[in-house]
Amino acid sequence: MHTHEEKISLLLEMIAFATIDGNLHKKEYAFLAVVANELKINKEIFNDLFHQELPHIVIKSEFERFHQLYRLALLMHCDGVLHPKEEVAILQIGINMGLNPIVTNRILKMMKMKQSPIIEANVLLEIFKEQHN
Repeated sequence: MHTHEEKISLLLEMIAFATIDGNLHKKEYAFLAVVANELKINKEIFNDLFHQELPHIVIKSEFERFHQLYRLALLMHCDGVLHPKEEVAILQIGINMGLNPIVTNRILKMMKMKQSPIIEANVLLEIFKEQHN
């Protein structure tokens, strides 16, 4: 499981990504709050994160990096607006995480083509396995 610092870092990265277009939509905030709750970060600490700088903590597990990319992609879709800055940023984040850009693009295209951006777990797992090929 993640340390407290790793959980905070994940959320800070998501907050920075959510505000890359200059706005924080209510649905983005709600999504972030759900993630914070799943990570067992209380509301007071969560709200304080919106006023902090983004520290750089490397996610050690490749699967966790892939999971974080998927969280960011869901966040990108939750307000119903795909901002060009978000698309450029998520591709760069994936590269910085050491993820295959082809795999990242595949996930993003799948999410765009569907009515709901949610991808079934077994499909995501297969895409993750492609990362190694």
